[in-house]
Amino acid sequence: MYEKLFYMLNANASNNPSVAKQLQGLSFDEIVAIVENHKQLLSKSEQIIAQRDQVIAQKDNALFDAKALNEKLVFELSYLNRKRYGKQSESLGGSVQAQLFEAARIEDIAAVEAEIERLFPAISVPSHVRRVAKREQLPGHLPRVDIHHEVEASVCGHELKRIGESVTEILNYVPGTFTVDRHIRGKWACAHCKTLVQAPVPAQVIDKGLPSASLMAHAMVSKYHDHLPVYRLEQIYARSGYAVPQSTLSGWLGNGGAQLMPLVEAFKEIILKCQVLHADETPVSMLSPGKGKTHRSYIWAYAPGQFEEMKGVIFDFCESRSGEHNRKFLGSWRGSLVTDDYAGYKQLYENGVIEVGCMAHARRKFFDLFENNKSPMAKQALEFIQELYEVEREVKNLSTEERLAIRQRKSKPIAELMHRWLIAHRLEIPDKSVSARAMDYSIKRWDALVRYIDDAQLPIDNNLIENTIRPIAIGRSNWLFAGSLRAGKRAAAIMSLIQSAKMNGHDPYLYLKDILERLPTQKNHLIHELLPHLWQPKQP
Repeated sequence: MYEKLFYMLNANASNNPSVAKQLQGLSFDEIVAIVENHKQLLSKSEQIIAQRDQVIAQKDNALFDAKALNEKLVFELSYLNRKRYGKQSESLGGSVQAQLFEAARIEDIAAVEAEIERLFPAISVPSHVRRVAKREQLPGHLPRVDIHHEVEASVCGHELKRIGESVTEILNYVPGTFTVDRHIRGKWACAHCKTLVQAPVPAQVIDKGLPSASLMAHAMVSKYHDHLPVYRLEQIYARSGYAVPQSTLSGWLGNGGAQLMPLVEAFKEIILKCQVLHADETPVSMLSPGKGKTHRSYIWAYAPGQFEEMKGVIFDFCESRSGEHNRKFLGSWRGSLVTDDYAGYKQLYENGVIEVGCMAHARRKFFDLFENNKSPMAKQALEFIQELYEVEREVKNLSTEERLAIRQRKSKPIAELMHRWLIAHRLEIPDKSVSARAMDYSIKRWDALVRYIDDAQLPIDNNLIENTIRPIAIGRSNWLFAGSLRAGKRAAAIMSLIQSAKMNGHDPYLYLKDILERLPTQKNHLIHELLPHLWQPKQP
């Protein structure tokens, strides 16, 4: 081969004087050495070029990733800026914070005493041991309303003679005005059988307590619906003519909340008979015992499905967001659960609960993307989802059979087209981009998201429970924290009744006032009459 190369070089040299001059006097071996040297240089050049191409490819990939990261950061910055105008938590001075801690402690003590009294009513505590609270004398400037309670006949049937009376004063409150209800029980004596008879003391939620059912209901609605902490409630009552101390208000709330717990437990049993439930959770703060600081706890919410016959919600206060809490609450319940993509629900699905996705969550991913980046892809996804919701508006008030038929005819083709579109466009989107994240949420949960199309009892989204839980976000900014796990569960119980009353079209104040009046004398087998979805106000 080298001989052939040698003759070619000589031939080229004869035609090219410059080459001939360079090769003049070189032997065959020297020319071969030059060729080998050039081959090595060429090989090194090719290696350098390959390394350069590799570096360029790496930089291209890094640039691609940087663009995706930049898109993500721009999206998140824009999202946070949009959220920034939202209301901020109010800050409190140390003295006010200490008052709130003390109010929470007093509320817990009152609730514990009420629960002990309810569970062990037959236990008699000697008077020298029992702590007897001194009943406060109500101020004389408050208007009095006399309510008479008289007996109709003596034990033996003979005529009675009135020899005196007993008066019990109850502090009543009609929003804006304090009055004192004077329950006057006449004392009647029978000369024939030498007996003294008197009408019984009217039953109250707080036995021998000062507040009327109306005042208790107002305090509960003010704190757990209007989101007023007790120190503000004290100020409001002072303007109405009687300053109820925070410690007193806290004791009433704790005691009253404990009395309502059996009602909430009965309501929970009925809700768990529904085949479709919504579930969600939201953070609140809870006071850490002995530390004077708070840590994050959660209120879990459970409500019957949108198309179930009953309406209501149960709030369950828990120390964490762990999935063990929803498993404990639901127990042996096995139905269809509408949730977001939170991992705490996953074990429920593995244990037989049917997962139903939330199309509103999927839509929100694309909405945020379009709102911040004006993404054409996000706009197209939103148009698909809008078509699905238009069908839902059409079938909202139809029968189960009609709803299923229309969903099959209209929603199913839209969903199938959207799914094919998502799969095809996902291949063109970089993995780390915001667009990929929005698409992956829908693709990975697709079966759960469209399950409602084949079951007319299932809703398209979880908006029902999200709207129900939204007031808690306002409340946690005002009453700030739960004083303890027990206090949190009481608050959740009261909020369950208030919110459920609203969902059934009742005024929460009138509802609580009525059930607090009736609860002390309500028979256990008729307790369901006081539940929000069955309650009927007493006829005058």
